Amino acid sequence: MDWRKQINFGTKKVPAQPAVPETGLSVEFLLGLFAAGWTEQQVLEKYPALTSSKLCAVLATADSKLVSSIANPELLEMIERTIE
Repeated sequence: MDWRKQINFGTKKVPAQPAVPETGLSVEFLLGLFAAGWTEQQVLEKYPALTSSKLCAVLATADSKLVSSIANPELLEMIERTIE
């Protein structure tokens, strides 16, 4: 999976906060949901435009230190799926 195709970074002239196209949801916002204890299933139910592969792209985009600081078992499993 090429996660770069699933995240919008803006352009060189107009950089944007990394976000999932077609949803308007930023990587930072989605990571915040996981940090607050949301599960993958809860996120997917609340935001039906998201998919598991898009959430994996969010994790691939995120800074590894940030992700490790909020990691829970489910989040670690999602990270493993991005590596496969």
